[in-house]
Amino acid sequence: MHFDHYLDDILPEIIKSTQQLVQIPSVKSDPLPNKPFGEGVNNALTYMLGLGQKMGFKTKNVDGYIGYIEFGTGKELVGILAHLDVVPPGTGWTRLPFGGEIVDGKIYGRGSIDDKGPAVAALYAMKAVKDSGIKFDKRIRLILGLDEESNWQCIKHYKKVEEIPTVAFVPDARYPVIHAEKGILDYKFYQTVDNEQTPVKIICIQGGTRPNVVPDFCEAVIEINLQLMNSIYETLQHYIKNSKFNIELEQAENKIILKAYGKSSHASTPEKGVNAVSLLMTTLYNSLQSININHAFITFYRHCIALENNGKSLGIAFSDHVSGELTFNVGLINVTPNQGEIIANIRYPVTFSAKEIYINVYDTVKKYDINVEELDHIPSKFLPKNHPLVQKLMAVYKEYTGDPIEPFAIGGGTYARAIENAVAFGAVFPGQIKLAHEKDEYIEIDALIKNSKIFARAIYELTK
Repeated sequence: MHFDHYLDDILPEIIKSTQQLVQIPSVKSDPLPNKPFGEGVNNALTYMLGLGQKMGFKTKNVDGYIGYIEFGTGKELVGILAHLDVVPPGTGWTRLPFGGEIVDGKIYGRGSIDDKGPAVAALYAMKAVKDSGIKFDKRIRLILGLDEESNWQCIKHYKKVEEIPTVAFVPDARYPVIHAEKGILDYKFYQTVDNEQTPVKIICIQGGTRPNVVPDFCEAVIEINLQLMNSIYETLQHYIKNSKFNIELEQAENKIILKAYGKSSHASTPEKGVNAVSLLMTTLYNSLQSININHAFITFYRHCIALENNGKSLGIAFSDHVSGELTFNVGLINVTPNQGEIIANIRYPVTFSAKEIYINVYDTVKKYDINVEELDHIPSKFLPKNHPLVQKLMAVYKEYTGDPIEPFAIGGGTYARAIENAVAFGAVFPGQIKLAHEKDEYIEIDALIKNSKIFARAIYELTK
């Protein structure tokens, strides 16, 4: 095998392709004819399929939902599942979110590590194997999803109309091998609010971009009886100062505006972020309670969520020895004068069920007259550590790196759970910061080429 030297020689091509793909703002948007996830996401797929065609691969756009790049012959199909859609960039970047700029050996941009860089690395790994002339009787297919960050309609459509890989890996997590992935639930909590007769009227509270992103900004506008304005303003000011929350306070006639700033992170690791929604709702509750003013939805939030990210007050602080603790993230909030609504993302341990989560949550929130609705559910994924696929990919990783690390579980959700005989494999190495969904996301060029070399080895081993 001469994959390493080959890939080193074409590294400038790999870098350029990664930059160009990152420069495409492939955030899901309104559907268009033959483009169910919008223009930007479709442009990213068109770019990758064009790249595959130039390399001599077979390509297919599957009804605008998903695409693939393939080579080889034979009955069995080896899959590599990546995605080209990205979450919105959010705020606070010091580099252009879609610039693809190289600084200090790093390619910056939304999607550089999640999951465009790994997708490009996988494509060039396929090229290395193809151009090596090695003979095998299987097909290799790089499947490129377009709705991974939202509702997985892309992979659901693929499974309805296309061939399912016999075996697959997903370069959308960490090394070495992810043998277990927590179940994922999106819940909507909502309530009709009587807010008309109170001296403090919530005009709006808005924050967040996606359920699977810890929101780094939230804003509230509240209308206040002028007789109470000074008292409430001073109470808020005092609480914010003592809590040391990063919240700005403004007064405009009979309104107070609060702007809360947190830190964005992936919902699978909410402890790495600071939830701006929770900062603001906690501030409002404690400040209004101190002057005996109650708002039902804010009270629910404070008693059932507050600053927690493990669901303890909802009765779902579950944990197991395989995949660890449950995580809970409020990703979106929208409160109007007559309605309160949040959308939360829950990652539950693999030995628990969605039914157990719902029962406990429902029993808790009904005391506050809160409605709860399941919006989406992706079941957990678990393969034992001695599974042949796990063992084969572990051998590839250990041979290349010499690292004795063992397979482990994550709270993130990858396409591995969409296919029975699949696991996540890469693309973040141990010790590296995982910047998915965070500002100033980047992939190191050194890691980009290492991924391509490991993927080439993995393809070779899976074709045996």
